[in-house]
Amino acid sequence: MSRTLKLLALGLLVIALFGVSLGCGKVSVPPSAWFSADPRWWIILELRLPRAVLGLALGATLGLSGAVLQGYLRNPLADPAVVGVSSVAALAAVAAIVFGVGTGPGIFVAAMLGAGGAVALLAALTWRSSSAITFILAGTVLTSLAGALTAFLISIAPNPYAVAEVMDWLMGALTDRGWTDVYSALPPMLLGTILLLTTGRSLDSLSLGETAARSLGVRMGRIRVLVVLGTGLVVGAGVAVTGVIGFVGLIVPHLLRPIFGHRPGALLLPSALGGAALVLAADSLVRLAPGAGEVRLGVAMAMIGAPFFLGLLFRERGRAWI
Repeated sequence: MSRTLKLLALGLLVIALFGVSLGCGKVSVPPSAWFSADPRWWIILELRLPRAVLGLALGATLGLSGAVLQGYLRNPLADPAVVGVSSVAALAAVAAIVFGVGTGPGIFVAAMLGAGGAVALLAALTWRSSSAITFILAGTVLTSLAGALTAFLISIAPNPYAVAEVMDWLMGALTDRGWTDVYSALPPMLLGTILLLTTGRSLDSLSLGETAARSLGVRMGRIRVLVVLGTGLVVGAGVAVTGVIGFVGLIVPHLLRPIFGHRPGALLLPSALGGAALVLAADSLVRLAPGAGEVRLGVAMAMIGAPFFLGLLFRERGRAWI
């Protein structure tokens, strides 16, 4: 099957899952009521449609940023959540809330600055090292430090209601997200996506090594700025609206490499489509879980992603011993 047909099939899967997302929920809304005078149509228009749009955008940007980070750092274990980018973005957003600047655009600016700073620090710590252990340690340091500082900020927060809201937000969810959240998140996500998609050729050259990439005309400063700004925009906007939802960028590129190949540039668009499909499917499943409430999407993705990450670690360790 050609690459075009594979992309078309993946795109059709995303469209199908988008439709499934519109139909899933505690309240049954048959397709016959979607475009009629049935009052249940407003459930689709005001609740499920913005949630599905946000889920599609979030999944696409997380899958894309994971593929870019894996190509840029030349490490298959890279992911915005695994390496601490999402945690630092969450720390910055929590700080904005605790210190009273988390209204309006403040939380978005804080989360995006936190995500961009985390990517820049991670690149500085691991750029010249090809060891997965060094990479994981750097990500663990960022995640642990961000988690400790987030807990500290929560413990000193003067408003207990804000603490409860922050804790709920940190688990990550698309629940009760509306058009206001969509309008806030989509512009930075779109800009970040454009920046990340322009890195394809440079990532292909970097797979040959930094020296070879320079000889092919890749400007390392430029690619670093594109990766930092692009990842900061998409992860920061996502964290600001939905909280921390991890492992999407780790899982999707690994699932698609056997289908689309191992060239980093060729994996960017498929990873975006695959990430959208994964988040839409997972969000539909959490809404179908029994009980009055919903399982948080961030919790569900962690339950899926942690065993997947553990399996990757064992596989990489096995290769290192060979």
